[in-house]
Amino acid sequence: MPRVSIIMNCYNGDAYLREALDSIYAQTFGDWEIIFWDNASTDDSPAIARSYDARLKYHRAETTTPLGAARNGALGLVTGDYIAFLDTDDKWMPTKLERQVGLMDANPRLGLTHTDVLCFNQSDGTTTRHFALLGAKPARGRIFAYLLKVNAIAMPSAMLRTEALRQQTEWFDERFEIYPDFDLFRRIAHDWECDYVDEPLAFYRVHSASSSTRNHLRAANELTLTLEKLCALYPEMATDYADETVYLRAMIGYQTGKSLWRQGAGPAARAEFRKHWGVAKMRQAYWASFLPYTTVEKLWRTASRLAGRG
Repeated sequence: MPRVSIIMNCYNGDAYLREALDSIYAQTFGDWEIIFWDNASTDDSPAIARSYDARLKYHRAETTTPLGAARNGALGLVTGDYIAFLDTDDKWMPTKLERQVGLMDANPRLGLTHTDVLCFNQSDGTTTRHFALLGAKPARGRIFAYLLKVNAIAMPSAMLRTEALRQQTEWFDERFEIYPDFDLFRRIAHDWECDYVDEPLAFYRVHSASSSTRNHLRAANELTLTLEKLCALYPEMATDYADETVYLRAMIGYQTGKSLWRQGAGPAARAEFRKHWGVAKMRQAYWASFLPYTTVEKLWRTASRLAGRG
């Protein structure tokens, strides 16, 4: 029977930690280990983690490091055939591991699987479905081109084949703050097939302390780094993935424009949006930018919640 190594990175995560850990212990698939990487927490997280049995392997960093470095530290301790990730403020449904292991076992060409996710907004109590927010069901099979345009894989839902991870020259690129998971998933998808379970088997908590809160200028810088990195790794980017390359360049402009718009520089933002007029998203942002950013942001959030209900 295959074994799953579960990576749990923790920094002062005691608020929801026991709920997250209990969701692992409630899994219907039983052959797993938890690699618990305590990133030098100063709250009750160490005591909570150590209250569980020997299947939780506790490791404490001497100093707090960025999340990418912490994840890499935990990955170096993996012994399982498959790898899953659960942060301390998220949780899983009981059949999550069982369903994904079934997919991975049935198809040795799969390097990555994922599931739908329930996204819970801590501030207003609303819940949305991740796949519904995508606008269409995710792609299956060889999805490298698809992932260049769509960030379809939510971190708490991902499961990697350990062999696929170890084929990478690097794991999580520690230069990324916003997109380290997307970077890794794309690289695995370049060489392996991907599949998913069309059920919400993970629960993602969105709250004011979430590390996923985004800075548009930082996002633009990381998308630039993404494009440079992919072009260096895969010389066929300019030919086989020309449309996707154009789209990535547009998204760099999109995030740059949103940063300007958010600062009140509407004309400068519109100039940025016009550079990629052929992309529908840019045209929409152009016309929307005649309104205050905060007004449109509220409308976007409302529309996303309505689209993702159910």
